[in-house]
Amino acid sequence: MEQLKGSHEEEHPDKRLGATLATAICGNDILSSTFYASSISIIFAGVYAPLVLLLIAAVLFLYRKVYIEVVEALPNNGGAYNCLLNGTAKHFAVVAGVITILSYIATAVLSAKTGIAYLDSILAVPVIPLTVLLLGIFAVLVLKGIHDSAKVALAIFAIHIITLTVFLLLGALHYMHGGSSFAVNATRTAEIAGSDGGILAMIFFGFSVSLLGVSGFESSANFVEEQRKGVFRKTLKNMLIVVAIFNPLVCMVALNTMPYDAIVASKDFLLADAAGVLGGPLFSNWMVIDALLVLAGAVLTAYIGVSGLAHRMATDECLPSFFTRKNRRGAYPAIIISFFLLCSSILLVTGGSLLSMAAVYTISFLGVMSLFAFGNLLLRRTRRYLKRTYTAPTYVVVLALFATLAGMVGNVVANPKNLFYFSVYFFPFLGLMLCMVYRRRLLTFLLPRTLNMPSLNEFFERAFKRTTEQGLVVFVRDARWVRQTFDYIEKNESARNITFVYCSDEEAHLDHTYMAIKKAIERLKLTWLDKGFRISIAHMKRPFGPDAIDAAARELRVPRNRIFMGCIDAHHCFDYSEISGVRIIH
Repeated sequence: MEQLKGSHEEEHPDKRLGATLATAICGNDILSSTFYASSISIIFAGVYAPLVLLLIAAVLFLYRKVYIEVVEALPNNGGAYNCLLNGTAKHFAVVAGVITILSYIATAVLSAKTGIAYLDSILAVPVIPLTVLLLGIFAVLVLKGIHDSAKVALAIFAIHIITLTVFLLLGALHYMHGGSSFAVNATRTAEIAGSDGGILAMIFFGFSVSLLGVSGFESSANFVEEQRKGVFRKTLKNMLIVVAIFNPLVCMVALNTMPYDAIVASKDFLLADAAGVLGGPLFSNWMVIDALLVLAGAVLTAYIGVSGLAHRMATDECLPSFFTRKNRRGAYPAIIISFFLLCSSILLVTGGSLLSMAAVYTISFLGVMSLFAFGNLLLRRTRRYLKRTYTAPTYVVVLALFATLAGMVGNVVANPKNLFYFSVYFFPFLGLMLCMVYRRRLLTFLLPRTLNMPSLNEFFERAFKRTTEQGLVVFVRDARWVRQTFDYIEKNESARNITFVYCSDEEAHLDHTYMAIKKAIERLKLTWLDKGFRISIAHMKRPFGPDAIDAAARELRVPRNRIFMGCIDAHHCFDYSEISGVRIIH
């Protein structure tokens, strides 16, 4: 390969989101939980609900460290999917991708339906048609680009923060004027604990079901490429702060304002009813409008999160390639329209009865968090030399993983049907994506069985050729990794056209490492040619780095997501954000 002139041009930071806008996108999702976290916690844990919500904030504190380590080392969209893709086999990553997509589907459908249900409580509107309309409005908004979407998200987030602050202030005034139901609720909690397995059981199940109160924490990792450098860490900190402050205090105000049985009866509209007690009908209606807005903001978060994730999975050939197409505003129309149609169809098929979606929401969110902690531990073993800006203490990662796994167990024990409902959605989605991942093997299986159907046979042959003739580029620095690279590609990729690239300043015929790599490849060719591989090696007379990757991508006409390499370690003068998209395979 000739020496090429190439420079690495990082996207202008002004085109990316700052901390305020990025926090608003995630904050609407995570802080919309105030409309259901308090009632769920109180129903299961009684007066211990604020303690439960503080414990959940502590779990977020642990996960903040887990996420910072992985996402700052591998700052690509995709969250848990990206973590597992760079740490293990593609089919494991696909599991995380499917669960995350299900989480976003459930977020969008439930948030839109719940928001309209709040509106229906004061205006008697047609719930299902307006829910579909709300999903459509935000699809159009996201099609206009992430910056316009983020500005809307910020306005919604600001209104919600103001509303909750007023709610807390009125709650404090209500308490100071002698209005408190806490003592009555404490007595009722003791009665329930005596018949339902004791206080510890109440706290455990309250903790498990209330973990939904922090859904949305994972969203920032799914659009990290749209954030300025250093912003991701700030979004996690900001989300942790608002959850730790508002969720326990809102819950405490509800316990002071209303007796337990009234809270149970008002579980679907608790904050609106509590607002009515504190500030009368006007404030109750204000709370209803705020609920509609912030739950709509959670729909927006779902669209933005799934866009980043689905685009990443499409570039990795886990989804069809048409999902990678951008419009002039930088949005992905195929992803957004497909997501809208999918969410709307689920809403219409269920007739608005979304018990199964609630189960999917619960297990998928906790599954995503757990897989991320597991992926963190896995990266330490399989990519231990990966350059990191921060390393979380191992006990923190283990505690975080244990907490969300315990939450999953608690939810399944509390309602065993949750696992069934989740499986109904999970396995069909997983099956479709695995067909994409293993389509070469699927086509190899189908081709001999269509000999009596010439047109179908021709279609499969064209598809097989397109799949296998795609190019892959592997930057290799040592002959020891050649065999491992072949094994990885055989197991994880359908493409069979591989170019190994070695970078050094010496002439190829004088470089001993290059010659050793070349000999290793020649030996393996004898074994792998019968599997359809086409293998070549190129020498690039320049240091390995962003410029070399850009030059290889241009000359070989290979997108960055099909360029593989080993870990970037502490000796490299650049970090992964400068070569974003390249996959680490050893």
